[in-house]
Amino acid sequence: MNWSKKQISILAIVAITSFMGTFLISSINIALPAIEKSFGLDAVTLSWVVTSFLLATAMFLLPVGRWGDLTGIRRIFKVGVIIFTLSSLACGFAVSGTWLILFRFIQGIGAAFTSTTGPAILVSAFLPQFRGRVLGISVSAVYLGLSFGPFAGGLLTQYLGWRSIFFVASGLGVITSIVAFLFLGNDGVHAITGKKADFKGTVFYAAGLVVLVYGSAQIPAAFGWLLMAGGSLSLVIFWIIESRSAFSVIETKLFTQNRLFAFSNLAALINYSATFAIVFLLSLYLQKITGLSPRDAGTILVAQPIMMAFFSPFAGRLSDRIQPRYLATLGMTMCTLGLTAFAFLSASTPVWRIVVVLIWVGLGFAFFSSPNMNTIMSSVNKSQLGLASGTSATMRVIGQITSMTIATLFFAGLFGKLSVETVSNDLFLKALKWSFISFTLISGVGIYFSFNRGRINREE
Repeated sequence: MNWSKKQISILAIVAITSFMGTFLISSINIALPAIEKSFGLDAVTLSWVVTSFLLATAMFLLPVGRWGDLTGIRRIFKVGVIIFTLSSLACGFAVSGTWLILFRFIQGIGAAFTSTTGPAILVSAFLPQFRGRVLGISVSAVYLGLSFGPFAGGLLTQYLGWRSIFFVASGLGVITSIVAFLFLGNDGVHAITGKKADFKGTVFYAAGLVVLVYGSAQIPAAFGWLLMAGGSLSLVIFWIIESRSAFSVIETKLFTQNRLFAFSNLAALINYSATFAIVFLLSLYLQKITGLSPRDAGTILVAQPIMMAFFSPFAGRLSDRIQPRYLATLGMTMCTLGLTAFAFLSASTPVWRIVVVLIWVGLGFAFFSSPNMNTIMSSVNKSQLGLASGTSATMRVIGQITSMTIATLFFAGLFGKLSVETVSNDLFLKALKWSFISFTLISGVGIYFSFNRGRINREE
């Protein structure tokens, strides 16, 4: 393994950025009860502190992926780091729940710029035989952020207040910005000068996502169902426009004619739809039902991402030697079994049992994620790397939004306008149970797509 200093620098920059984004996501989950008390938010509005970030990220990932292919992925990456840093600082000074949700939305835009271009920068800088390894390291950084976030977020929230989390994130952003501008380099003369993209269809895509997610928060009112139907129709219109456009933002043929690409992205969508809300729900469960402090709850939740961080590089290297679908399917199956176990949580469930299941799910996610990402990035040619990276990130974030939407649906349907703090324990556990039952069924479907995706060609 003879990597140049430039390659090592690029890997370090992308890994640091990957860590920064997920650190913030996981630490905020621990701080949600404190934010709820600070601004007097109800349960549904509280969920928007998380959802607004994901929604903005999902809205911008696809157009940014194509934009990066056309104008330069390194330039887009640098802009994203700056947006993320400034919005993190603004979140720390938010004076109301509304302003916090707005700044989180802007923060999500910055995250879209970096997360869609990061893997593309890595893949373009390394030979195909090293893709699984470097992507595994990048994914490991993601999980290090997830693992360090709950513990650090719990400590910061308990001793310095929830705002300190955003100040720490902005500090990390400043460091990352400096490193990126010093060592990442420029895109140079772009190889696809003269090409362009038609972004008109993305208006329907963005509108569809917003209306769908907002509609879910209005359930069970009829207006909520109407909004969700309208959002779904808008996404269908987006797909039709993209299928007919000569300069589409997303190449629909990759989904209709490239089974490996399509099934791998669907598997990612399903996996994140089933697993993302685990930390959100368990953070509330541990602090409300078991009465743990933010620090102690964060320490327990570290168990899952620690396993992800530790085993993701191993799974990535292994996927360079054997067909990734076998590893990914094993991981998806393990996640499904873990979600089934969470559906049986009660007020008397011992903490050690929760830790064991978190470890199991974390291991399963590690075996799924790196091999699945390796498959996606290996299923397209070099001119489509930004698009593939953006599509994969979009599947991830839409899956995360879906996961949060499912939890929000049960919160809205069972809690109404009550806060998590005031709702009865029995009612909260009921929402928790049906959420995890839903996630288990979704994850079970993902096993099929993961196994039947096909084989990657390592000769390209």
